[in-house]
Amino acid sequence: MIDFSWLILALGGLLSGMIAGLLGIGGGIITIPLLVALDYTPLEAVATSSLAIVITSISGSVQNWRMGYFDFKRVIYLGIPAFLTTGIGVYFASKIAPYVILFAFGIILLANIYLIELRQQLATREGDNNTAQFHPLISTIGTGGAAGILASLFGLGGGTVMVPLQMLLLGENIKVAIRTSLGVIVITAIAACIGHALRGNILFLQGIILGCGGLLGVQISTRLLPKLPDSTVSLALRIFFGVLSMYIFWQSWTIFGISVG
Repeated sequence: MIDFSWLILALGGLLSGMIAGLLGIGGGIITIPLLVALDYTPLEAVATSSLAIVITSISGSVQNWRMGYFDFKRVIYLGIPAFLTTGIGVYFASKIAPYVILFAFGIILLANIYLIELRQQLATREGDNNTAQFHPLISTIGTGGAAGILASLFGLGGGTVMVPLQMLLLGENIKVAIRTSLGVIVITAIAACIGHALRGNILFLQGIILGCGGLLGVQISTRLLPKLPDSTVSLALRIFFGVLSMYIFWQSWTIFGISVG
């Protein structure tokens, strides 16, 4: 019997890479469920996904840099507080019931849909003059710090919460926010990958296959992003958040049913 698992991993990596470059997220929302579906343990899935995300995010960020769309200063300013606050999310993740965490995350995703729309309305009223709504330093620390906490608390890439916060608090254009988010994910993914590697949790061959697929996918999407209208990118991001929130609510309900069953 032919084993198609390697092909499935490569295709899954390709899809996660395209989503990562297009929406500024890590791609774990695709790779983690995929690995679990292939009978790997959740811990192996999360750890191996971190390796794939390192490959994908570095590839996408290098491509953005080559195209002149990468701002090192933005990435460092957001990446440092995101890196430093990940421990807070890890601490609270062990104190709160999993279904409560998932339900709260679903609410945050739905709120993000509104935040993106709100930022666009503000930009329109200001004549597309995107400026920070609060003090730049406070907004930067708050955005990066919140992304680090929420990413580690919910087990997903910080881009899921970072992109809307960058738009709302820092007044960034949606494409700038996406590119910066992808760069910050390089920092957080490397930290996560090193931690899992030291504990022997990573399946390196599977992670490399996922990462190679993601490498190709992110090259496609980062080249496509500048050609797309902001409205199209915004719509894609809102649809993604909507679909993801429904999936998260379903997972929360399933875990709740198991816990009380």
